[in-house]
Amino acid sequence: MSACSYIILVVAWLTWVTPFVMARGDGNASTRDRRARWGIALQGVAYSLLWQSRFWARPVESWRMLVSIGFFVGAGALSWTATPALGRQWRFDAALNKSHELVTAGPYRLVRHPIYLSMLCLLLGTGWMITPWPTLALSLAVFIIGTEIRIRIEDRLLATNFGDAFERYRHQVPAYIPFVRSPTACECRRGSGDCGSGDS
Repeated sequence: MSACSYIILVVAWLTWVTPFVMARGDGNASTRDRRARWGIALQGVAYSLLWQSRFWARPVESWRMLVSIGFFVGAGALSWTATPALGRQWRFDAALNKSHELVTAGPYRLVRHPIYLSMLCLLLGTGWMITPWPTLALSLAVFIIGTEIRIRIEDRLLATNFGDAFERYRHQVPAYIPFVRSPTACECRRGSGDCGSGDS
């Protein structure tokens, strides 16, 4: 791998993580669901899988580098806009505070969970550059499972707190992949079962 590839990776990861380090969330949550940490753990496993190859020994084709840069730009743009939109409501856990507001502005008009979309872009950008296809596919599958756990738990918290306002928002805006809509709570109840067991 060239020095340029390493520089791109380091800049991309630092750009993505900086707004979270700078954010000052309100730690006084009135409602918290720690089961969402299982989703975080799976997302961590997915990221670790990306690095399980001799990536330093392989050259990176120019087209792969360009695709990765595209994903990295998306990841950075989302992390830098979603975190300020949440303000003091940003936190690591799936939790709500007493003065919690339903955020629907900025990138939250595109998807309900833009931070998870930014994480997906970061994973794809990194994987596209350094990870063999089979391992990248496995990493992506594990990431999606972990993200679905978090999204379902966080959506339940929001639905409990905001009721019909959140159900309208959920019906109108995809979860974390643009243009891919998930079923509403009512559709889930009419179908084969509940929406699931368990995002930001």
